[in-house]
Amino acid sequence: MKLTFSMPHLLRLKATCQPWEAAVTGADQTRLAKWAEKLGYAMICVPEHHIMPRSHVELSGPHHLSAYATMAYWAGATDKIRVNSCIAILPLQHPIVTAKSLATLDWLSSGRVTVTFAVGWLKEEFDLLGVPFHERGRMSDEYIEAIIQLWTQEEPHFQGQYVSFSNVAFEPKPFQKPHLPIWMGGDAEAVLKRIARFATGWWPFLTKPQDIPRQIDFIKSQPHYHGRLEDVMYGFATSRVGEGHKVKDDPRARPGMTKAEIIDRLGWFKELGVTMSSVPIPTLRHIDEYFDYTQWVAEEIMPAVA
Repeated sequence: MKLTFSMPHLLRLKATCQPWEAAVTGADQTRLAKWAEKLGYAMICVPEHHIMPRSHVELSGPHHLSAYATMAYWAGATDKIRVNSCIAILPLQHPIVTAKSLATLDWLSSGRVTVTFAVGWLKEEFDLLGVPFHERGRMSDEYIEAIIQLWTQEEPHFQGQYVSFSNVAFEPKPFQKPHLPIWMGGDAEAVLKRIARFATGWWPFLTKPQDIPRQIDFIKSQPHYHGRLEDVMYGFATSRVGEGHKVKDDPRARPGMTKAEIIDRLGWFKELGVTMSSVPIPTLRHIDEYFDYTQWVAEEIMPAVA
């Protein structure tokens, strides 16, 4: 079991965020990224929304970063730790631009990039960006195929409904071969089928922990399953966020759990097929206390679940 680093103030979800997080700056996050690497955390992940309608601010907050820009900054500030999105909204950006951004980042970082794509859920965001919300699944399937073509083929060629190209050159290719790892975030049957075709990792959000084995079996049962599902990420705080970022109560995922409780829950996750998790940000007063807490996790929890 590997642990990702929970970076404070990536967003301000009513379900999970602590009041002290709002004071965390970009400079603070840079210090924390270097700290996470020093402590041996496996990965730092960043969610994204491009714009937030006022009607969703109460639950979702107004503060959301751009995934690829943030991943690039953290990779440039560190040397070893991996960076990931959680998630990047695939249909909201042209796939050639997405492919170029991620290939550049992977090339510059010497292969420290994973990307978690998702199709998105906030219709108003799609409307504001002029992207057809009800076509986002078909667009995503096509976009992934096009991106993989660009990443892996010396003479990439693709003909689709939403994107087409031929007689083009695309470099740099990703540092990782055949390409950087693709994960998919989400829980719908269409997402699980997409994982079977394209992904090596799954990041569930609304799936209950006890249902993870059944969903993994579904992925592996698909006729197009490529046999490469390597990672399942499920953080403690995941079960405290419902559809549309609604607040859910899960006392087994509360902040401030004891060492024994955390180790026991991580052990249960591992039995379910989870390979990577994150410990929730506790109720603290200041960022300095978070440095101490994350060191405690690295020294007391990591060795017990490695």
